[in-house]
Amino acid sequence: MKIPSPRPSTRLFVRASRSPGQMLLARITLLAVLVMLVLAIFWFDRDGLRDQIDGEISFGDVAYFTAVTVSTVGYGDIVPVTRRARLVDTLLVTPIRLVIWLIFLGTAYELVLQRWLESRRMSRLQETLRGHLIICGYGHSGEAAAQEAVARGTPPSSVLVLDIDSGRLAQAAKRGYIGLLGNATHEQDLQDAGIGHAQAVLICLPRDDAAVLAVLTVRQLSRSVRVICSVAEEENIKLIRQAGADAIIAPSLVSGYLMADSMRSSHISDYIDDLMRSDGRVCLIERPATDTDIGRPMREIGPGLIVHLIRDGQRIGFWEGERTIVQAGDQLLEIKPQA
Repeated sequence: MKIPSPRPSTRLFVRASRSPGQMLLARITLLAVLVMLVLAIFWFDRDGLRDQIDGEISFGDVAYFTAVTVSTVGYGDIVPVTRRARLVDTLLVTPIRLVIWLIFLGTAYELVLQRWLESRRMSRLQETLRGHLIICGYGHSGEAAAQEAVARGTPPSSVLVLDIDSGRLAQAAKRGYIGLLGNATHEQDLQDAGIGHAQAVLICLPRDDAAVLAVLTVRQLSRSVRVICSVAEEENIKLIRQAGADAIIAPSLVSGYLMADSMRSSHISDYIDDLMRSDGRVCLIERPATDTDIGRPMREIGPGLIVHLIRDGQRIGFWEGERTIVQAGDQLLEIKPQA
Protein backbone atom coordinates (compact mmCIF):
# COMPACT_ATOMS: atom_id res chain seq x y z
CA MET A 1 0.00 0.00 0.00
CA LYS A 2 1.69 3.03 -1.28
CA ILE A 3 2.58 5.77 1.15
CA PRO A 4 2.25 9.46 0.26
CA SER A 5 5.47 9.44 -1.76
CA PRO A 6 5.16 6.18 -3.71
CA ARG A 7 7.99 4.87 -5.85
CA PRO A 8 7.36 4.32 -9.55
CA SER A 9 6.29 0.86 -10.73
CA THR A 10 4.82 -0.07 -7.37
CA ARG A 11 1.20 -0.39 -6.28
CA LEU A 12 -0.54 0.34 -3.04
CA PHE A 13 -1.85 -3.15 -2.86
CA VAL A 14 -2.60 -6.14 -5.01
CA ARG A 15 -5.47 -8.36 -4.12
CA ALA A 16 -4.81 -12.08 -4.52
CA SER A 17 -6.53 -13.65 -7.52
CA ARG A 18 -7.29 -16.71 -5.36
CA SER A 19 -8.48 -16.96 -1.79
CA PRO A 20 -5.93 -17.91 0.91
CA GLY A 21 -7.67 -21.26 1.33
CA GLN A 22 -7.38 -22.09 -2.37
CA MET A 23 -3.75 -21.00 -2.46
CA LEU A 24 -2.91 -23.06 0.63
CA LEU A 25 -4.65 -26.15 -0.78
CA ALA A 26 -2.75 -25.86 -4.07
CA ARG A 27 0.58 -25.61 -2.27
CA ILE A 28 -0.16 -28.49 0.06
CA THR A 29 -1.01 -30.59 -3.00
CA LEU A 30 2.28 -29.61 -4.65
CA LEU A 31 4.20 -30.44 -1.47
CA ALA A 32 2.53 -33.85 -1.26
CA VAL A 33 3.44 -34.58 -4.89
CA LEU A 34 7.08 -33.58 -4.34
CA VAL A 35 7.39 -35.63 -1.13
CA MET A 36 5.85 -38.66 -2.86
CA LEU A 37 8.33 -38.18 -5.71
CA VAL A 38 11.28 -38.19 -3.29
CA LEU A 39 9.81 -41.23 -1.54
CA ALA A 40 9.55 -43.07 -4.85
CA ILE A 41 13.13 -42.16 -5.78
CA PHE A 42 14.49 -43.48 -2.49
CA TRP A 43 12.34 -46.62 -2.61
CA PHE A 44 13.51 -47.63 -6.08
CA ASP A 45 17.10 -46.87 -5.09
CA ARG A 46 16.87 -48.34 -1.58
CA ASP A 47 19.79 -50.71 -2.29
CA GLY A 48 22.05 -47.66 -2.22
CA LEU A 49 20.99 -46.78 1.34
CA ARG A 50 22.34 -48.21 4.59
CA ASP A 51 20.63 -48.25 7.98
CA GLN A 52 23.33 -47.81 10.64
CA ILE A 53 21.06 -49.36 13.28
CA ASP A 54 20.01 -52.76 11.92
CA GLY A 55 21.41 -52.79 8.40
CA GLU A 56 17.98 -53.31 6.76
CA ILE A 57 15.97 -50.82 4.71
CA SER A 58 12.20 -51.22 5.04
CA PHE A 59 9.44 -49.03 3.58
CA GLY A 60 9.15 -47.31 6.96
CA ASP A 61 12.85 -46.57 6.87
CA VAL A 62 12.50 -45.06 3.39
CA ALA A 63 9.52 -42.95 4.52
CA TYR A 64 11.51 -41.78 7.57
CA PHE A 65 14.58 -41.00 5.47
CA THR A 66 12.41 -39.06 3.00
CA ALA A 67 10.92 -36.95 5.81
CA VAL A 68 14.24 -36.01 7.40
CA THR A 69 15.89 -35.43 4.03
CA VAL A 70 13.33 -32.98 2.62
CA SER A 71 13.10 -31.09 5.94
CA THR A 72 16.71 -31.24 7.20
CA VAL A 73 20.08 -32.65 6.12
CA GLY A 74 19.43 -35.95 7.89
CA TYR A 75 20.59 -37.43 11.20
CA GLY A 76 23.19 -39.87 9.90
CA ASP A 77 21.34 -43.05 10.93
CA ILE A 78 20.41 -43.79 7.30
CA VAL A 79 22.90 -42.72 4.65
CA PRO A 80 23.47 -43.18 0.91
CA VAL A 81 26.51 -45.42 0.44
CA THR A 82 26.72 -46.09 -3.31
CA ARG A 83 27.92 -43.64 -5.91
CA ARG A 84 24.57 -43.79 -7.70
CA ALA A 85 22.64 -43.09 -4.51
CA ARG A 86 24.78 -40.06 -3.77
CA LEU A 87 24.36 -38.75 -7.34
CA VAL A 88 20.59 -39.24 -7.08
CA ASP A 89 20.55 -37.33 -3.79
CA THR A 90 22.70 -34.56 -5.27
CA LEU A 91 21.06 -34.14 -8.68
CA LEU A 92 17.43 -35.00 -7.93
CA VAL A 93 16.60 -34.86 -4.24
CA THR A 94 18.53 -31.69 -3.33
CA PRO A 95 16.76 -29.48 -5.95
CA ILE A 96 13.40 -30.87 -4.82
CA ARG A 97 14.33 -30.08 -1.21
CA LEU A 98 15.12 -26.48 -2.20
CA VAL A 99 11.79 -26.17 -4.02
CA ILE A 100 9.95 -27.47 -0.95
CA TRP A 101 11.68 -24.91 1.26
CA LEU A 102 10.87 -22.13 -1.21
CA ILE A 103 7.21 -23.19 -1.08
CA PHE A 104 7.28 -23.05 2.72
CA LEU A 105 8.93 -19.63 2.75
CA GLY A 106 6.67 -18.25 0.01
CA THR A 107 3.56 -19.44 1.80
CA ALA A 108 4.71 -17.94 5.07
CA TYR A 109 5.43 -14.63 3.32
CA GLU A 110 2.14 -14.43 1.43
CA LEU A 111 -0.12 -15.62 4.25
CA VAL A 112 1.58 -13.90 7.16
CA LEU A 113 4.35 -11.41 6.45
CA GLN A 114 2.91 -9.80 3.30
CA ARG A 115 -0.50 -9.27 4.88
CA TRP A 116 1.12 -7.80 7.99
CA LEU A 117 3.21 -5.44 5.85
CA GLU A 118 0.16 -4.42 3.81
CA SER A 119 -1.79 -3.79 6.99
CA ARG A 120 1.02 -1.60 8.31
CA ARG A 121 1.30 0.37 5.09
CA MET A 122 -2.46 0.86 4.92
CA SER A 123 -2.49 2.16 8.49
CA ARG A 124 0.32 4.60 7.70
CA LEU A 125 -1.49 5.71 4.57
CA GLN A 126 -4.74 6.39 6.40
CA GLU A 127 -2.86 8.32 9.09
CA THR A 128 -1.09 10.63 6.64
CA LEU A 129 -3.60 11.23 3.82
CA ARG A 130 -5.58 14.41 4.40
CA GLY A 131 -7.25 16.66 1.83
CA HIS A 132 -6.36 14.34 -1.03
CA LEU A 133 -8.08 13.75 -4.35
CA ILE A 134 -9.67 10.37 -5.11
CA ILE A 135 -10.11 9.47 -8.78
CA CYS A 136 -12.40 6.48 -9.34
CA GLY A 137 -11.52 4.96 -12.69
CA TYR A 138 -8.24 5.59 -14.51
CA GLY A 139 -9.40 5.51 -18.10
CA HIS A 140 -8.92 8.39 -20.53
CA SER A 141 -11.07 10.80 -18.47
CA GLY A 142 -9.54 9.79 -15.15
CA GLU A 143 -5.99 10.07 -16.47
CA ALA A 144 -6.67 13.51 -17.98
CA ALA A 145 -8.33 14.67 -14.75
CA ALA A 146 -5.34 13.55 -12.69
CA GLN A 147 -2.86 15.29 -14.99
CA GLU A 148 -4.85 18.52 -14.97
CA ALA A 149 -5.27 18.43 -11.18
CA VAL A 150 -1.50 18.09 -10.77
CA ALA A 151 -0.92 20.89 -13.29
CA ARG A 152 -3.21 23.10 -11.20
CA GLY A 153 -1.17 22.54 -8.06
CA THR A 154 -2.27 19.23 -6.50
CA PRO A 155 0.83 17.22 -5.49
CA PRO A 156 0.99 13.83 -7.25
CA SER A 157 1.31 12.15 -3.86
CA SER A 158 -2.12 13.58 -2.95
CA VAL A 159 -3.82 11.94 -5.92
CA LEU A 160 -5.24 8.50 -5.13
CA VAL A 161 -6.43 6.38 -8.05
CA LEU A 162 -9.02 3.68 -7.32
CA ASP A 163 -9.40 1.16 -10.13
CA ILE A 164 -10.06 -2.56 -10.66
CA ASP A 165 -7.32 -2.85 -13.30
CA SER A 166 -3.81 -3.40 -11.90
CA GLY A 167 -2.28 -2.42 -15.24
CA ARG A 168 -3.85 1.03 -15.04
CA LEU A 169 -2.65 1.35 -11.46
CA ALA A 170 0.89 0.59 -12.61
CA GLN A 171 0.61 3.48 -15.08
CA ALA A 172 -0.72 5.74 -12.34
CA ALA A 173 2.16 4.76 -10.05
CA LYS A 174 4.69 5.75 -12.71
CA ARG A 175 3.27 9.27 -12.56
CA GLY A 176 3.71 9.35 -8.78
CA TYR A 177 0.06 8.82 -7.85
CA ILE A 178 -1.14 6.45 -5.16
CA GLY A 179 -2.75 3.36 -6.68
CA LEU A 180 -5.41 1.34 -4.90
CA LEU A 181 -6.84 -1.83 -6.40
CA GLY A 182 -10.53 -1.74 -5.61
CA ASN A 183 -14.07 -0.96 -6.68
CA ALA A 184 -15.60 2.52 -6.29
CA THR A 185 -18.98 0.97 -5.49
CA HIS A 186 -17.64 -0.95 -2.46
CA GLU A 187 -17.71 0.80 0.91
CA GLN A 188 -14.58 -0.91 2.24
CA ASP A 189 -12.48 0.11 -0.77
CA LEU A 190 -13.61 3.72 -0.43
CA GLN A 191 -12.84 3.65 3.29
CA ASP A 192 -9.38 2.25 2.49
CA ALA A 193 -8.95 5.20 0.14
CA GLY A 194 -9.56 7.60 3.05
CA ILE A 195 -12.92 8.90 1.87
CA GLY A 196 -13.56 10.51 5.26
CA HIS A 197 -10.58 12.87 4.85
CA ALA A 198 -10.66 13.43 1.07
CA GLN A 199 -11.09 16.87 -0.46
CA ALA A 200 -12.92 15.64 -3.55
CA VAL A 201 -13.90 12.50 -5.42
CA LEU A 202 -13.86 12.37 -9.21
CA ILE A 203 -15.94 9.50 -10.57
CA CYS A 204 -14.82 8.61 -14.09
CA LEU A 205 -16.38 5.19 -14.58
CA PRO A 206 -17.27 3.87 -18.05
CA ARG A 207 -20.85 2.88 -17.10
CA ASP A 208 -23.51 5.27 -15.82
CA ASP A 209 -25.16 2.63 -13.62
CA ALA A 210 -21.85 2.05 -11.83
CA ALA A 211 -21.38 5.82 -11.55
CA VAL A 212 -24.78 6.25 -9.87
CA LEU A 213 -23.99 3.47 -7.40
CA ALA A 214 -20.55 4.96 -6.73
CA VAL A 215 -22.04 8.40 -5.97
CA LEU A 216 -24.58 6.84 -3.61
CA THR A 217 -21.85 4.87 -1.85
CA VAL A 218 -19.62 7.93 -1.49
CA ARG A 219 -22.51 9.97 -0.10
CA GLN A 220 -23.35 7.18 2.35
CA LEU A 221 -19.80 7.40 3.73
CA SER A 222 -19.27 11.17 3.58
CA ARG A 223 -21.71 14.06 3.31
CA SER A 224 -19.03 16.74 3.13
CA VAL A 225 -16.69 15.52 0.39
CA ARG A 226 -17.17 17.18 -2.99
CA VAL A 227 -18.28 14.68 -5.66
CA ILE A 228 -17.77 15.31 -9.38
CA CYS A 229 -19.16 12.68 -11.72
CA SER A 230 -18.77 12.04 -15.44
CA VAL A 231 -21.89 10.80 -17.24
CA ALA A 232 -22.21 9.24 -20.68
CA GLU A 233 -25.97 9.51 -21.30
CA GLU A 234 -27.88 12.76 -20.86
CA GLU A 235 -30.92 10.95 -19.44
CA ASN A 236 -28.85 9.78 -16.47
CA ILE A 237 -27.83 13.29 -15.37
CA LYS A 238 -30.89 13.69 -13.15
CA LEU A 239 -30.26 10.31 -11.50
CA ILE A 240 -26.66 11.20 -10.66
CA ARG A 241 -27.76 14.61 -9.39
CA GLN A 242 -30.36 12.95 -7.15
CA ALA A 243 -27.70 10.53 -5.93
CA GLY A 244 -25.78 13.48 -4.51
CA ALA A 245 -23.16 14.63 -7.03
CA ASP A 246 -22.06 18.25 -6.60
CA ALA A 247 -21.09 18.64 -10.25
CA ILE A 248 -21.88 16.55 -13.32
CA ILE A 249 -19.83 16.54 -16.50
CA ALA A 250 -21.25 15.12 -19.74
CA PRO A 251 -18.32 14.82 -22.17
CA SER A 252 -20.54 13.72 -25.04
CA LEU A 253 -22.72 16.85 -24.72
CA VAL A 254 -19.76 19.21 -24.42
CA SER A 255 -18.05 17.70 -27.45
CA GLY A 256 -21.32 17.88 -29.39
CA TYR A 257 -21.73 21.57 -28.63
CA LEU A 258 -18.18 22.34 -29.71
CA MET A 259 -18.54 20.33 -32.90
CA ALA A 260 -21.74 22.20 -33.80
CA ASP A 261 -20.07 25.56 -33.09
CA SER A 262 -17.12 24.56 -35.25
CA MET A 263 -19.42 24.32 -38.28
CA ARG A 264 -19.47 28.12 -38.47
CA SER A 265 -16.35 29.05 -36.52
CA SER A 266 -12.73 28.03 -36.68
CA HIS A 267 -11.67 29.44 -33.32
CA ILE A 268 -14.39 28.83 -30.66
CA SER A 269 -13.33 25.29 -29.84
CA ASP A 270 -9.66 26.32 -29.64
CA TYR A 271 -10.51 29.17 -27.27
CA ILE A 272 -12.64 26.94 -25.03
CA ASP A 273 -9.83 24.39 -24.91
CA ASP A 274 -7.35 27.14 -24.03
CA LEU A 275 -9.70 28.44 -21.34
CA MET A 276 -10.04 25.04 -19.69
CA ARG A 277 -6.39 23.98 -19.67
CA SER A 278 -3.98 24.95 -16.93
CA ASP A 279 -1.27 25.70 -19.49
CA GLY A 280 -3.46 27.95 -21.65
CA ARG A 281 -2.97 31.65 -22.18
CA VAL A 282 -6.05 32.51 -20.11
CA CYS A 283 -7.92 30.66 -17.38
CA LEU A 284 -11.42 30.67 -15.92
CA ILE A 285 -11.53 30.85 -12.13
CA GLU A 286 -14.24 31.02 -9.49
CA ARG A 287 -13.60 33.29 -6.52
CA PRO A 288 -15.56 35.03 -3.77
CA ALA A 289 -16.30 38.74 -4.02
CA THR A 290 -13.75 40.90 -2.22
CA ASP A 291 -14.36 44.16 -0.35
CA THR A 292 -13.16 46.13 -3.39
CA ASP A 293 -15.63 44.27 -5.65
CA ILE A 294 -18.74 44.89 -3.53
CA GLY A 295 -20.97 47.68 -4.83
CA ARG A 296 -19.43 47.74 -8.30
CA PRO A 297 -20.96 46.41 -11.55
CA MET A 298 -19.37 43.31 -13.00
CA ARG A 299 -18.12 45.21 -16.06
CA GLU A 300 -16.01 47.57 -13.94
CA ILE A 301 -14.14 44.90 -12.01
CA GLY A 302 -10.61 44.10 -13.16
CA PRO A 303 -8.00 43.22 -14.08
CA GLY A 304 -9.76 40.11 -15.39
CA LEU A 305 -13.12 39.87 -17.10
CA ILE A 306 -16.09 38.93 -14.87
CA VAL A 307 -18.47 36.90 -17.05
CA HIS A 308 -20.84 35.53 -14.42
CA LEU A 309 -21.74 35.84 -10.79
CA ILE A 310 -23.62 33.44 -8.55
CA ARG A 311 -25.94 34.84 -5.87
CA ASP A 312 -28.03 32.60 -3.62
CA GLY A 313 -27.68 29.76 -6.12
CA GLN A 314 -28.81 31.92 -9.08
CA ARG A 315 -26.58 32.71 -12.05
CA ILE A 316 -26.42 36.34 -13.17
CA GLY A 317 -24.94 37.42 -16.49
CA PHE A 318 -23.10 40.66 -17.24
CA TRP A 319 -26.08 41.88 -19.34
CA GLU A 320 -28.65 41.87 -16.50
CA GLY A 321 -28.52 45.57 -15.53
CA GLU A 322 -28.64 46.41 -11.81
CA ARG A 323 -28.46 42.75 -10.81
CA THR A 324 -24.84 42.78 -11.92
CA ILE A 325 -23.83 45.03 -9.01
CA VAL A 326 -21.74 42.78 -6.77
CA GLN A 327 -22.98 42.07 -3.26
CA ALA A 328 -21.36 40.45 -0.26
CA GLY A 329 -21.38 36.65 -0.53
CA ASP A 330 -21.42 36.58 -4.35
CA GLN A 331 -19.20 34.15 -6.23
CA LEU A 332 -17.53 35.55 -9.34
CA LEU A 333 -16.49 33.71 -12.50
CA GLU A 334 -13.50 35.53 -13.89
CA ILE A 335 -11.44 35.10 -17.05
CA LYS A 336 -7.90 36.21 -16.40
CA PRO A 337 -4.48 35.81 -18.02
CA GLN A 338 -2.33 32.96 -16.80
CA ALA A 339 0.25 34.04 -14.28
